[in-house]
Amino acid sequence: MDWTLAIGALCVGTVVGLTGMGGGALMTPMLVLFFGVSPLAAVSSDLVASAVMKPVGSAVHLRNRTVRMDLVRWLCIGSVPAAFAGVLVAKALGRSAGIDVFIQRALGVALIIAATGLFVRAYLRLAERARHRDGRRDADPPGPPVLDVRPLPTVAVGAIGGLVVGITSVGSGSLIIIALMLLYPTLRASELVGTDLVQAVPLVASAAIGHLIFGDFQLGITSALLVGSIPGAYIGAKLSTRLSGALIRRALAFVLLASALKLLGVDTALTAVLLLAVAVLAGPVWMLLRKRHGFPALPRHEEAVPAAQLDHVAA
Repeated sequence: MDWTLAIGALCVGTVVGLTGMGGGALMTPMLVLFFGVSPLAAVSSDLVASAVMKPVGSAVHLRNRTVRMDLVRWLCIGSVPAAFAGVLVAKALGRSAGIDVFIQRALGVALIIAATGLFVRAYLRLAERARHRDGRRDADPPGPPVLDVRPLPTVAVGAIGGLVVGITSVGSGSLIIIALMLLYPTLRASELVGTDLVQAVPLVASAAIGHLIFGDFQLGITSALLVGSIPGAYIGAKLSTRLSGALIRRALAFVLLASALKLLGVDTALTAVLLLAVAVLAGPVWMLLRKRHGFPALPRHEEAVPAAQLDHVAA
């Protein structure tokens, strides 16, 4: 077994445990960029490993009843066949250098979308906090929120997400969860995560089966990924109670962007310039967005919410 690869998987698993996102978005680029694994073999091995790990978190949410099974059904109608079809798309391109280049470029685009999704997710949370502060948000009704389920858009989200996952292994935890937030803004955070995790089980399983048949699955790589990522996810979950989730998500978005640029073939000098520009501009832009929603530019200048006000919001 490649213990260096297992240590890398341990680091990625820790990030996943901390943030709940970034499994395929970090694991597959790590295999390609740092371990020289071909893109097709990296996608195949990562998906098979994910198919083993996904049911663990899903079982927890099912026990806690934080899963909207009505949404899961519609998502799976689109995602399960699309994930298998994504494998066939890769297969149709042939077993040549062309398939590796295509998957590498597709993975780069998926990572840019995932990094953008992290920003969108953070902004939606900021806007939600602003609605809580000024009282514009209605109080939550007792029990689960009543959702106006939209079958066709939900199936379309599943189909697009499944196709991307089948080709690149990215999207089951990042792309689809962002789309669900936009489609169903009243969905509670715990239900959002639980629903996404449960729908990802058949989605990833379908893609994994396709890659076992048509892809380039390598048992040695998958074994090392499992040995490292399972304890890493546990460690990350423990650390998540002590570290700032916002800081971790920003670092994750930066890593995703850097990986995407390299996978898209951007030369090192231009990559450095683009990353520097993002690092310089991201802070001021986020400060402006905070001020626009009535918050101080820096979070540490925020006044603590009085306990009585918290009790009122909870009520």
